[in-house]
Amino acid sequence: MDEVRGQYEALPYPARDPADERKRLVRTWLDDLPMINHYGFAGRQTFRDGFRVLVAGGGTGDATIFLAEQLRETNARIVHLDLSEASLSIAKKRAEARQLGNVEFIRDSLLNLPRLDLGTFDYVNCVGVLHHLEEPDTGLRALLSALAPEGVMGLMVYARFGRTGVYQMQSLMRLVNEDSTDRNARIANARQVLGALPKTSWFKRGEDLYNDHRQGDAGLYDLLLHSQDRAYTIGEIYEWLVDGHGLNLELTDVNGGRSAYLPTMLMGPRPPPVLESIRRMPARRQHEIAELFSGRIQTHSFFATRKPRCAPYGDASYVPFFFHEPVTGPQIAAIFERAGGKPFVLDHSHTGLSLVLDPGRYSPLILRHIDGARTFRQIFDRVRDDRHLGETELTDAMLFDDFRATYEAFNALDRILLKS
Repeated sequence: MDEVRGQYEALPYPARDPADERKRLVRTWLDDLPMINHYGFAGRQTFRDGFRVLVAGGGTGDATIFLAEQLRETNARIVHLDLSEASLSIAKKRAEARQLGNVEFIRDSLLNLPRLDLGTFDYVNCVGVLHHLEEPDTGLRALLSALAPEGVMGLMVYARFGRTGVYQMQSLMRLVNEDSTDRNARIANARQVLGALPKTSWFKRGEDLYNDHRQGDAGLYDLLLHSQDRAYTIGEIYEWLVDGHGLNLELTDVNGGRSAYLPTMLMGPRPPPVLESIRRMPARRQHEIAELFSGRIQTHSFFATRKPRCAPYGDASYVPFFFHEPVTGPQIAAIFERAGGKPFVLDHSHTGLSLVLDPGRYSPLILRHIDGARTFRQIFDRVRDDRHLGETELTDAMLFDDFRATYEAFNALDRILLKS
């Protein structure tokens, strides 16, 4: 850990300039409050009743600043914990630039949480940290000791298969730098090797997946020269957190949501016949198949709770709303209407996914009334009031069933979420 601490003192990561806070707000995927609410609090959290947040291993402050900005007008408090004074200083200056007064900064290791006497937290963020610990499970146990009984953890650890080329490069650079103790010399050597890589190198073949080495010395060092770095398959994540600790997981790949782990959404509009047998397999095995099938998952991001806490589909008192993309219900409904009620290929440009979607009979009408304020019951009442339907008895259950395929597709992309 001394070497890891030394790395982040010399090269705070990710590299951030506090002056940039005047220009933009960095968003972090797991820390959008509507996401936390949907997956961790059954859509019922207001974030206004003394909500407490811990950002464990907060680095230069991306998650901390994003959460603090969203919670600015509440009585919530955020604790930013990190072992690097240099990283902590940058995070403090970013908070000062935004005049955020709801953050407490503590220099320490998350491994010391059980004796820091900080109380418990409703939301614990720990992104990109556990995989740098000598004993990641010790770190997880420390986080659990600080998690409120009904709390939520937002976690990210490296994925093995999507980082295949990274680990080959790390092995290569350990050999190249075996006799070098100077950090700057290691960086210079890495840049020379990167510049000379042949197209046959696994790192070169997968370079479109990696970006940190293009983000200055801190990013290059964190990606290719880190002294302590391990990765997991999704099967190992389940063994560790579900089998080992009894936690419930809600997977959400950055920008793609749960879809990255669903073979039914990855195999395209003309999937092979074997998909029929795959879709009957347990969800856990399907997630393992999807990771191996796509090969592109570089990190596993997910919410972890002690019990299932996801907002339920099928409750008419819940409000559906679009998220992550600037679209409206009428815009999506127009796409559905062009299909004339028949199954059609939905191309999602942000993720590159194409899938066949059966819109059902009423999805276009339901979509037209989704505005982020109406409940399903209010939406269904409007659908029932449509004089063109000619239905005498159209129950909530019937409409939920008709809309299910549409909801599941958009929810798997994290583009439709629910709130109470």
